[in-house]
Amino acid sequence: MEVIVLQAFVSLMLVFCMLLLFGHMLKKRTPEHADRLALLPLEDDHSQTRD
Repeated sequence: MEVIVLQAFVSLMLVFCMLLLFGHMLKKRTPEHADRLALLPLEDDHSQTRD
């Protein structure tokens, strides 16, 4: 029974930390950062030269 209480406590702490970080992200107004990271592999790499 003690393990279930410990697991519930750790789960609640993880949820609290996630909400805290989500609120911080919204406060900084940077939700488009994930979009930029998702499009990063689509950019052309101009530093490579072809032989």
